[in-house]
This record gives sequence, structure tokens and C-alpha cells, in this order.
Amino acid sequence: MKLLFQNARNSVLLLFAFFLGTLYALGQDVQSLPLPTVFKNLEKEYNIQFNYAVQDINTLQIEFSTNHLTIEQALQELRLKTKLRYNRVGTSIITVSNYGASTFCGTLLDTATGNPVTGATIISGQTSTTTDSFGFFTIDIKENEPVKVSSVAYETRVIPLSDFKKENCSSFFVIPTSIALENITLTTYLVEGLDKINDGSIAINFDEFTLLPGLIENDVLQTTQALPGITSTDETVSNINIRGGANDQNLILWDNIKMYQTGHFFGLISAFNPQITQRVTIVKNGTSAQYTDGTSGTLAMFTDDKVTQNTHGNIAINFLSAEGFIDLPTGKHSSLQVAGRHSLSDFLRTPTYDTYFDRISQNTEVENNEASIINADQSFSFYDTSLRWIYNISPKDRLQLNFIVIGNSLDFNESALINNMDRTRASLLTQNSIAGGVDYKRKWSDTSASTIQLYETDYTLRARNANVLENQRFLQENIVSETSIRLSHELGFNERWNLLGGYQFVETGVTNLDDVDDPFFRRKISEVVREHALFAQAGFSSLSQKTNLSLGMRYNYIEKFQKSLIEPRISLRQKLSSALTLQAQAEMKHQNTSQVINFQNDFLGIEKRRWRLADGIEIPVMESAQASLGVAFEKKGWLADVTGYFKAVEGITAQSQGFETKYEFQKAIGNYDVLGVDVLLRKRSGDFTSWLSYGFMDNTYHFDSLPENTFPSNYDITHAVTLGTTYAIDRLKLSAGWNWRSGKPTTFPVIGEPVVSGTINFQDVNSDRLASYMRVDFSANYTLVTQANFKLELGASLWNVTNQENVIANFFRVSNNNTLASFSQESLGTTVNGVIRMSFL
Repeated sequence: MKLLFQNARNSVLLLFAFFLGTLYALGQDVQSLPLPTVFKNLEKEYNIQFNYAVQDINTLQIEFSTNHLTIEQALQELRLKTKLRYNRVGTSIITVSNYGASTFCGTLLDTATGNPVTGATIISGQTSTTTDSFGFFTIDIKENEPVKVSSVAYETRVIPLSDFKKENCSSFFVIPTSIALENITLTTYLVEGLDKINDGSIAINFDEFTLLPGLIENDVLQTTQALPGITSTDETVSNINIRGGANDQNLILWDNIKMYQTGHFFGLISAFNPQITQRVTIVKNGTSAQYTDGTSGTLAMFTDDKVTQNTHGNIAINFLSAEGFIDLPTGKHSSLQVAGRHSLSDFLRTPTYDTYFDRISQNTEVENNEASIINADQSFSFYDTSLRWIYNISPKDRLQLNFIVIGNSLDFNESALINNMDRTRASLLTQNSIAGGVDYKRKWSDTSASTIQLYETDYTLRARNANVLENQRFLQENIVSETSIRLSHELGFNERWNLLGGYQFVETGVTNLDDVDDPFFRRKISEVVREHALFAQAGFSSLSQKTNLSLGMRYNYIEKFQKSLIEPRISLRQKLSSALTLQAQAEMKHQNTSQVINFQNDFLGIEKRRWRLADGIEIPVMESAQASLGVAFEKKGWLADVTGYFKAVEGITAQSQGFETKYEFQKAIGNYDVLGVDVLLRKRSGDFTSWLSYGFMDNTYHFDSLPENTFPSNYDITHAVTLGTTYAIDRLKLSAGWNWRSGKPTTFPVIGEPVVSGTINFQDVNSDRLASYMRVDFSANYTLVTQANFKLELGASLWNVTNQENVIANFFRVSNNNTLASFSQESLGTTVNGVIRMSFL
């Protein structure tokens, strides 16, 4: 042990001596010298001559390196440290002079690599210049006039005058763009800012996004429904159906954190603040092997992943909520984004709020109760807060933290006269999510990088239902808690090949509680599933960019069931000509969670779906396989994109499919398959962009244990058509659209004999359909004031301009006198919204 210690000590001393020697040697290369002496040394070394005015340099003394390889490197160091102008005359004369009083200099560097950015354009007012091979520039700047920096493949940056130093030249960093231009297959796929990527996914960049009909905000989940193949059978953003799948089959990610709650107003508007959500990726098929879950599709939202250098933000108010956003630097290499939103209903109830509230409370205990019970003091509020912090630890190391809180709260009083006494009890429904994530990335080289991602997400749905007549309280809870860690490594072999591989662990816990106080009943079920996964994906791009291929494989092991799943993922894009492109995708996926409905009046009938984990008995692990083949033609402003697809999903349960008529209370395990076509036709002409999207599907259930084995799916929207147009010029943006789709499948009672022995006598399941759905929307946005550091915008929208009465759901009950009672739920009528937004830059 003593010998080992001595050897270790000697090694440490040797290393210490080595570093001291190195530091000493380095110190010899940097000396503090008078500037005339520096000039004389350089003249001898490089056989040149400096011409200058003695009074300009006589008092200057600088620390100057003596190990330059070229005269240009030496001059670059002189420019940075002396704030003097150096111009070469011929090959051997260098003139030295002062800059003007308003002349400033700087060096432009890549924030990721630290390398100089050459050829960048620097603009201040009417003056412009470009950076040289060292990233160096000089420019005349007027008082309070910012400098705009732009370069291909880099984010545009605005530098205020206060960031420039009088005594020497400053270094400024610019950020590479996150999506390389060559990855975009089709720009302006639908409208500006909505593009198609070469892997077949759709990317939304809200920095460039224009306007969609009926929307005043960049509502992520509403925007997706403008695409062919994506609908919502009940008009909510929390029930999005991608190519015929149920809402619980979608993987929803916010900065790689899985979210189990997606809506405010219990699904009518997105719960993700549009101001902090910078880009979105929508994948219908061909998902990356690094993602699990989402047997139907994936929707991944991302905040801006760049460190800002200038504070900017905005505040806004509309007819439902007030919100604010700020993005501010917290140092030279870090920045913080914070966004918050809160409903106005605590102090102001607008007509828009009343329309939304009436929509969510239709045919529920909130709206209707027994005749002897009076509901009063109904109130609803929502809020969300999002935070993102990025720290570039070094040019190779990057840390990102994310945090999000979402909340909905509904309460009301139930009052009744009992024994000549007024009695009141409060009912309450809350829906909350809290999630946080850590993302660390290490860039080992230009072609190699490692990433560690960790998140925790928690969702709680809680209802306290008061029965004032029976003096009873019914408490229900649905709690989801999930932890995940993912390790991945990216490796680029050359310009054509790259490889992604890694490991992911996910632990998901779900708890369901039903608690009645009189008579006492309590049932609490807690389940946990842990899963391990290995994934690998290879990407190939031809030098001509005509061929893009992605081949992925994911191996999953579920501990609870000792079950292994192998899932291939494939995406191919082949450019056949300058105008014609072929696209093909295929994938296999699985998921361990689903949403079920035990009873339609659970959780006050408002948010009756509760999350459940697969148990291998009543709820199996859901598995899917799908393939698609499409072709796109783009020329002279025209785009035609046609994709055919087939999807099969096994392991679904009847309780997860939202039956409201026949089989409402049945427990059965089955599968469904979908055969469909997505079509998009778009035309750009000047300031107009118009589009027509069409979706066709044949969506069929198969339940062997039910009397009727095969029948149309509840989400079988056979035909769906959207026609829209946008007009954008200068400060004005206008958008109008028409939506039509086939009615949702439903089941009606037998005519003439609707009730038999106290039970509803239904016809064949889903043998009928509701009336077709139709809606016309309009939006407008006008920028009232535009200044260098301030912008004021006004926006207005009309949802369902014609006030079309659309029935989106129906159900039946047997009344006390053994007759049939019919109920229906209607979509939003004409709904007006407006916004005023003030932005500071």
C-alpha cells in the first residue's frame, strides 16, 4: 500500500511539474510590449513596413503573442487588441490609423464550434459590410442604431450598440439553424411555416407561421387538424384522431417529455402555450426508433433550442385568457424562457367563455341535475406555466432544463330543500399536470455527439361529486407518474451516412381511486410497468439529395410481462424528377397505457376518461403495424400530395373506444384495421395560398367476444374535406376555411320497440351515422405598429360563422316510466374571439 501511494505521489508531482513547465513555456509566447516595439519585431520577422502617426500609437502597450504562423494572424490579433485600422498597401506596406468616432469592430463566431463565421452580412442603417476569413468586421454605427447579422445556415441576430466596446473589438456568437435546408422536402406544405421533411414528417416553425382559419393563436393541436388524415370526432384538441386511431394512441411530447394532459377547458383549447412552442413535428408513420409509444402517431413540440443574446417577449389578452412570454439572456452563454397564461373567468366572463362553458357541460351533472336540486355558483378557470433554460457550458457541452405546469379547475354548488331546510354541498373537478426534464448534450467532434435525457411527468384527475339528497360524497382519482431516462449517441461517418443508437428506461405508475363515504366503499388500484429498450437507426442521403433512407430497429423488454418486442422503422424518399417525389414509410410500435371509460357519469361526466396500464388480462399491451406509400408533385406554385396507407392495431379494449350507445358497458378485447388515402392539393399565387385536403378511410373493428364481430369503428370518418385560403401582405393577414366530414358512426334503438324489459333494444352496432359535420371559419390579423423595438398586433376570429348545428355525439337512457330518453351533444356554435398583443424586441 505504501509503495502504491509513493508511486501515485510521484506521478502527481511529475504531472504537476509538467504543467508548470508548460505554463512557463506558454508564458514566453505572450509578452506585454509597447506597440512600436511590436511593429519593429514584426517588420523584422515578415520583411514588411508599418506606416503610422506616432501620436496614435506611442502610448499603447499590449500583451502580444510571438508564435504566429502568418502576418494575417498577427494583424488579426492587433485589430482585436488595439482598436486600430490596418490596411495592406501592396505586399509589404501596412498603414495604421484610427477608426472614426462611430466606427466599431468585432469578430463573428459559431456558438457551437467557436470557429469564425466568414462571409456574414453585417448591416447598420444604410451601412453594410461582410466578415473576412477570420470572422472580423468593422462598421460605422449611428447612435442607438442596432446591428443586424445574417448568414446562410445561421440564425439572424440583432446586436445593440451597447454590446460593442470602445476600447477593443468584441466577439459575437451566432447560432446554427436547427433544421438544415436540405432536410426540407416541401416548403409551405400547407401555409407558410408548415413544411414537409424528407422523412415524411410535417414540421411547423411558428417563427414563420402565418394564419389558419378560426384561430388567433398558434394553437398546436388545432393546427394539426388542418392536415389530411387528422381529425377530431368531438371537435376537441384532446381527442385528436390520426388516421382513424383513438386519442390515447397518440404520443404527445413537449421537449421530449411525455404529456398525459393536452387540453384546457377539458379539451377545447391546447394546454401548451403557443408563445414558448417554437416548432412542432407531426409523424403519422415512419417514427424514429428513439421514440416508443404512440401506436397511431407522434406529435413532438419543441421550445427554441438557441441561447438568446437579446431580451424579447410579449404580453397579450384575448376573450378567454391573458398571457405573457419573455426570453432573456442569463449570461453570455445561457438564456431563460418563461411563459404563463391564466383564464379571465376569475374576474370577467365573456360571451366566448360562456360558449365554451356551455359546450363542456352539455348533458352533464354540471348542467343538469335532478329536478329537486339546483346547481349554482358554477366557476371554471385554467392556467399554464412553462419554463426553459439553456446553458452552453462550453462550445461542446450544452445543458437544457424544462418545466411545465398545467391546471383546470371546475366547481359548483348543489342545493336542495330537505325537511324544510336548505342544504348545499360543493362538487369539484380538477385536472393538473406537472413535468420537468433535463437534457445534456456533449459534442465530441463535428461528427460525434452524445445525449442524456431525463424526465418526470405527473398527471392527476380528481373529482369530488356531492349528492346533496343522500348526504353522500363520491371521490374519484386518476394519477399517472412516469420517469424516463434515455441515453443516445449520434455518429456521422461521412456526408451520406449517419448512425443513431441508444438505450431508454421508462417506469410508469397509474393509480385509480373510487371512494364513497356513505355507505362506505373504497377501491384503490395501483399498477407499475417498467420497460427497457435498445434502439439503433441508420440514415443515408445521396450526394445529390435525391435519395433519403432511414432504417431503424427498436428492441423493447417489458419486465412485468417478461415480454420482448422487436419494432422495425423504415422511411424512404426518392426524388424521381425535379417535380416528382416518391415517399414510403413503415413501422411497428406498441404502448402500455390507454384511456378507458367505466361509466359516462364518472368525474362529473366532464372528463370521464381515465388512464390505465396494461395488465395482460383485461387490458393487453397494444401493438400496431402500418405502412404507407405516397407521391408528391410540385411545380409553378402547385403541389399535389397523395398517400395511401394501411394500419392494423391489436390489443384495444371496448372501454377505450368511447362507445356511448350499444356496447357502452361491455368489456372486450379486439383490434381494428384502417385502409385510407390522404390527399393535399395546394396552390401559391402571389400573396394568396389556397389548399384542398381530403381524407378517405375504411376503419373496421374486430371483437371476437362480442355478438357482432366486425363493424365500423367509432372513429370511421369515411370522408373529410377541408378547403382554405390565406392572404398575407405587409401588415395584414386574412384566412378563411370550410370544413366538412361524414357523420360519426352511431347506433339507434329499434323503431317501434326501443325498450324491452327495461333495457334499450339497439339495432346493429354502428349501422347508422350522425348527420355530416360542416363548419366555416374566418381569421384576421393586423400589425398596427411596427418599430425597431416594439410591435402591436390585433387579431380576430369567427368559429362556425354560419352557426351550423353539428351533432357530434348521441346517447340514450331509460327513464323512470320505462320510456326512451334521447340525448345529443352539439359542437360549438358561432364563437367570436379577439386578441391584442404587444411585443418588445
